[in-house]
Amino acid sequence: MNIEDKISQLREELRQHNYNYYVLDAATISDYEFDMKLKELQSLEEKHPEFYDANSPTLRVGGEITKNFETIVHEQRMYSLDNSYSKEDLLDWETRIKKLVDGEVKYTCELKYDGASISLTYENGELVRAVTRGDGIQGDNVTTNVKTIKSIPLKLQGDFPPKFDIRGEIVLPYEGFAKMNRERLAAGEEPYANPRNTASGSLKLQDSGETAKRPLDCLLYNLVGDRLGISSQFESLEKARKWGFKVPEESRLANSIDEVLDFINLWNDKRRDLPYETDGVVIKVNDLQQQEELGFTAKAPRWAMAYKFKAEQVVTTLNEITYQVGRTGAITPVANLEPVQLAGTTVKRASLHNADQIQKLDIRVNDTVFVEKGGEIIPKIVGVDFQKRDKNSTVTQYITTCPECDTDLVRKEGEAQHYCLNTQGCPPQIVGRIQHYISRKALDIEGLGGETVALLVKEGLITNYADLYDLKKEQLIPLERMAEKSADNLIEGVAKSKEIPFERVLFGLGIRYVGETVAKKLAKHYKTMDAIVKATEEELVNVDEIGIKIAQSVREFFDVEDHKILVERLKAYGVQLQISAEKLANQTDTLLGKTFVVSGVFEKVSRNELKKLIEDNGGKVSSSISSKTSYVVAGANMGPSKLDKANKLAVTIISEDDFLNLLT
Repeated sequence: MNIEDKISQLREELRQHNYNYYVLDAATISDYEFDMKLKELQSLEEKHPEFYDANSPTLRVGGEITKNFETIVHEQRMYSLDNSYSKEDLLDWETRIKKLVDGEVKYTCELKYDGASISLTYENGELVRAVTRGDGIQGDNVTTNVKTIKSIPLKLQGDFPPKFDIRGEIVLPYEGFAKMNRERLAAGEEPYANPRNTASGSLKLQDSGETAKRPLDCLLYNLVGDRLGISSQFESLEKARKWGFKVPEESRLANSIDEVLDFINLWNDKRRDLPYETDGVVIKVNDLQQQEELGFTAKAPRWAMAYKFKAEQVVTTLNEITYQVGRTGAITPVANLEPVQLAGTTVKRASLHNADQIQKLDIRVNDTVFVEKGGEIIPKIVGVDFQKRDKNSTVTQYITTCPECDTDLVRKEGEAQHYCLNTQGCPPQIVGRIQHYISRKALDIEGLGGETVALLVKEGLITNYADLYDLKKEQLIPLERMAEKSADNLIEGVAKSKEIPFERVLFGLGIRYVGETVAKKLAKHYKTMDAIVKATEEELVNVDEIGIKIAQSVREFFDVEDHKILVERLKAYGVQLQISAEKLANQTDTLLGKTFVVSGVFEKVSRNELKKLIEDNGGKVSSSISSKTSYVVAGANMGPSKLDKANKLAVTIISEDDFLNLLT
């Protein structure tokens, strides 16, 4: 056997043994034998670098240093899930589903593991990229660190598709977490707070050799890609297991919501026997064609729901109520608590939301309060133990002036929150607006974090986001903790932000009610910032999905002279304030004013591509047929109820070819 064949044989043997041990939990050789084979392979690879393989088992030990983690845009967005907490929530969800899809609906039930979300990309059976969830649209490239996790296959087996993504959770088992903390305590170091945060932090360690030392695991649950040859979610789990992925065996196929509830009831108690943290059950419509019919809202798939187990509750003391000022001037009361352990973390603070919530709870300083984690993430006070209340306690009086600038607070009719209207002179509002502008979903300025923004404002170097483009390196060097390299990165990051697309700049301006989705709608409709600035309230309301509240807010923002000046300055600096020529080239008004419902399976383009073609050509995609529907684009296996409804409403039904002809 020649050297190349020997290296290939050892790699294949080690991959199989690794799979047997870390995925199947059924070792076929001893640890010593495995280590000997690994050392033999390492020796051969060192002597013969011409046979280098980026996915060799020897690279799992790590050692590569990553200074900066590259930002990668997900080819397909990583959505959040809507949450439910009761049988009634699930029944309501089922009712909504059955209005939108035809035929019997079955569900896949999977345990919801609490870890760090990850997206793995495979091409020709090899791992090519691992990206964190980030904001769902883009995340960090952590491939080098992820390759050290033994349960993640570097090469697949079986009949896998040529390219696909698979999503899952990087988790830290309880046993491994406890061992890490024992070692830290023995070394005189602070123990880690909880497995989830430790797993997430492990992915961003600069030295992959340190990541390799941590007993991380990866549980996978969702295949993403076009034409994968799979018809259901449950089938996708079975296929993924055969390709070499660690897919939890606890998933079940349910024929009804009653069977879903049986699964939830079983695991509500049994979950405590699992080796990992889990905080609920994810229920998905099993049929992938039905999933496509249901589609997505702006934030979540309509075909999936996360059922959260009842939150853990603890008792502690409310020491003080303080007030925070947000970037919009909104005042948020905060409960400062006697520190208490809750679901693996130390809780010291909880939001009280607004004056109505304080009044509703009748919450007072020194009260004994009940604290939960909403969805086991955000701490919230759910009640007061009135039996333990001091007889001399006084009713909480909500503040009347801003805690930062002493401006009188205003509460508009119909709104829950109080506001400080001193937008130009209130420090937290100034800092908050700039922090929003540089945030990941907006201008995503590297080298500039929230603390640095606060420092720049404090030092008088900036008072708004346009000032960022006037910053000079010599102004930054004297600042605390600002080395020459940091100053260079900041200046470079600000310059690079001029390449960020128009819709994200519009979002970054911080106009009230203009989130990511609304910013995209406005940018697509008006094409330029100048057109938006000039648009009347009536014109704005006529834009698809823009209501009166949003229209009023946009108009109010641009009626402020200071805001117009800011926009003109951004334009002068070269920030993108119009849709790029490349995007414009791919967009037309051919389908303007027309609404489409897409149903069935298509041959020439995927359903997602078809929807994109509709939107790129000025049309609107709807999930349900109504009298306002212009066309139903029907593929194979179109649902009979959709067909019946289209006929009853006399909506024109066209084929895939008919639709493509509309564009020519």
